[in-house]
Amino acid sequence: MFWIFTFGFLYSPKFVCAFTDSECYAKSKDNFYHEGDVTISAFFTLHAFYIGNEVPDKYLPYNLQDFRMQYKFKNYLFVLALVFAIEEINRNPDLLPNITIGYDIYNIPFTEKNILYSAFLWRTGISHPLPNCDCGHKRTSPAVLTGPSWSASAHIGTFLQLYKIPQLTFGPFDSILNDRAQFNSLYQMAPEDTSLPFAIVFLLLHFSWSWVGLILPDDHRGTQILSDLRENMESHGICIAFLKMISGTWNAFSNALWKSMEKIEESSANVIVIYGDIISVQGLMLHITQLLVTWKVWVLNSSWDVDSHSDYFMVESFHGSLIFSYHHEEMVEFMNFVQTVNPYKYPEDNYLPKFWHLFFKCSFSKFDCQLLENCQPNASLDLLPRHLFDPAMSEEGYNIYNAVYAVAYSLHEMNLQQIQTQPYANGEEMAFSPWQLHPFLKNTIMKSHVRGDTVTHGGRNLDAQYDILNFWNFPSGLGLKVKVGTYSLSAQHSLHFSICEQMIQWPIGFTKIPQSVCSESCRPGFRKAAQEGKAVCCFDCIPCANNEISNETDMEQCVQCPESHYANSEKNHCLQKSVSFLAYEEPLGMALTIIALCFTLLTAVVLVVFVKHRDTPIVKANNRTLSYILLLTLFISFLSSLLFIGQPNTTTCILQQTAVGILFTVALSTVLAKAITVVIAFKATVPARMVRWLMVSRAPNFIIPICTLIQLIICGIWLVTSPPFIDLDTHAEHGHIIIVCNMGSTVAFHTVLGYLCSLALGSYTMAFLSRNLPDTFNEAKFLSFSMQIFFCVWITFLPVYHSTKGKVMVAMEVFCILASNIALLGLIFTPKCYIILLRPEKNSYLGVRHKII
Repeated sequence: MFWIFTFGFLYSPKFVCAFTDSECYAKSKDNFYHEGDVTISAFFTLHAFYIGNEVPDKYLPYNLQDFRMQYKFKNYLFVLALVFAIEEINRNPDLLPNITIGYDIYNIPFTEKNILYSAFLWRTGISHPLPNCDCGHKRTSPAVLTGPSWSASAHIGTFLQLYKIPQLTFGPFDSILNDRAQFNSLYQMAPEDTSLPFAIVFLLLHFSWSWVGLILPDDHRGTQILSDLRENMESHGICIAFLKMISGTWNAFSNALWKSMEKIEESSANVIVIYGDIISVQGLMLHITQLLVTWKVWVLNSSWDVDSHSDYFMVESFHGSLIFSYHHEEMVEFMNFVQTVNPYKYPEDNYLPKFWHLFFKCSFSKFDCQLLENCQPNASLDLLPRHLFDPAMSEEGYNIYNAVYAVAYSLHEMNLQQIQTQPYANGEEMAFSPWQLHPFLKNTIMKSHVRGDTVTHGGRNLDAQYDILNFWNFPSGLGLKVKVGTYSLSAQHSLHFSICEQMIQWPIGFTKIPQSVCSESCRPGFRKAAQEGKAVCCFDCIPCANNEISNETDMEQCVQCPESHYANSEKNHCLQKSVSFLAYEEPLGMALTIIALCFTLLTAVVLVVFVKHRDTPIVKANNRTLSYILLLTLFISFLSSLLFIGQPNTTTCILQQTAVGILFTVALSTVLAKAITVVIAFKATVPARMVRWLMVSRAPNFIIPICTLIQLIICGIWLVTSPPFIDLDTHAEHGHIIIVCNMGSTVAFHTVLGYLCSLALGSYTMAFLSRNLPDTFNEAKFLSFSMQIFFCVWITFLPVYHSTKGKVMVAMEVFCILASNIALLGLIFTPKCYIILLRPEKNSYLGVRHKII
């Protein structure tokens, strides 16, 4: 740990590129070789040349002399993985016994125009190779390793195709290289990443990131991943905030890249997915590093290392990034192997002395460029800072390890077959042509000796497993990749996704889990309303309408509450409505009940007074029988108002309207009979004989049964056709279900009411004709007043009744019943009771016939 921090502060990030002009660097070769019975050749990008100040060469026209070297320390792990696998196989007595494997490693540059130079050098064995000339080169190479760039593999593969030499690529899977018609000698060790779009979408869904930017290489791989990502993102409601296709020819200083980065930085998307390999997006990565974009979360694939682009600042653009890497076994033996690697153990390696010179302050000999003895003791690659060199086996290194074993198993099978068919003498070397290895190599890879069987379904790799890594690079140079989650899609265990949020270090610009949405989520009680002309992830939040709720976030539509429920004030829950009716216990019901009972008792008292004074002139003069009938009717009518109070049932609903209609019919017909009697007695112009017959026969008394019979017929028709019934009023009062009686037929109800009003109008007319009788017996005046009040009450009742609902409507009808009864009782019988009880001297025949002053 001490060495890690020491080198982190001592060495500037410039050493990541390792520029030097030493003669020993210039003299060293780009390839090195280790002897073996068979040799596995490999083409790795270990260093590249670039132009410094563009100084023209003094002797060669159109050439420059200011060349500088840039080392790729990360790629040196490819060499170590190859050497580790070969040494492990050579130590295995059961695999290729008595046969050793060597290696032949060549450097290839980034520029495509020089890629085939190393291939020609390997094939011919001369520094200035000629095509189709091996020049006595006798090394046996059963297979060639290439990668990680698909373009480099494709160029070299075109060359190897001519000789049918097996080629194994360890870079990311590529559909072009899988074309057997074009590359029938090429085998890809990396599994097809068809599950990667699903893994990325699951990560976005886990953190509710619905507004995401995409940066993809502008090639066939970018087009394919875009198609897969877009399909999966749209199906899960994730929107693409922006899409940038990056050309592989853009470098960190390209104007097109600068313009693209300006839009990326200004975007409201806080999460950006970058897919590509180190070749296709290296310019973008360097540019992002230089800009110090610390307020974005980068979601990356594992085809390249984000920590290979160090800078001079304490902060780091890619700190907190999330990286998807294919899951592979931990190779502890490999890390132990890395600790033992040094230039003295592998003298044929041209790169180890350079690394020891750069990092451990060793000096080169001026004569043979060999290391002197002034190196730091116990120097090891394991002591280098992790952002420069990570001793753990990478994904590409694991593919190289598998590729070497695939070649070894294939050679082993081919060797066994040769022994069985054509035994050769002891000591004779294994003789074969590279093309003979193809059937064995295909069979070995299909058996997957090291990987295990791969199950596919619908074009997707069902055994795909990814590790989700979190990149910790704060302060810059820490360079740790911490596993924080997994994603697997297996045939046995179906889908599995897990992530530990507590372990994740987010970018410097965030203090908690970042949010990346176009619009803030609509909380419960609101619904989403799409913004015209924008993506579906951009919306406005609109409150739910009355009696509608949304109990989840980002609901498209609000849900209507059932009739038995109502929406709470936050409109996120439907609450059960309480059943309500005009009860006796509530103040309004209690007040109406007390009024009804009091006037019922008062009516009974008036009736008792009239019965007790039945022989007095005032009682006889006002038609004693009609008075009794009217008082009894009012008594029952006051009690009938109680039918409207309390919980309704079918019986009370039927009795409410019919009882009121019939009782008021009896009362009004009684008043009409009284008025007609008065008119006949005092105002009639018919002959005296007819008057005497009407008085003797008591014809006005037939008015009551006739009028009542008509009302009974109307009510009978009502009950037969559409009787009243119990109804639930769910809208009259918020949060309550009002139990009321539905009229059934509104026509019948208004007919009953209209008939009563016609009786009242008739009674009023008759009483109005006899309004000028003597003051001592002027009952007609009180009858007309009572009918005016009755008529006004029920005419006013109609609009008020239709404009109210629930308990208020019921209370209004009860009030009208009581008011009508009180008007009849008060205006008709109060004057008489006054005379009977308080002015008995007027209750005489003399007082009736003569006006008393």
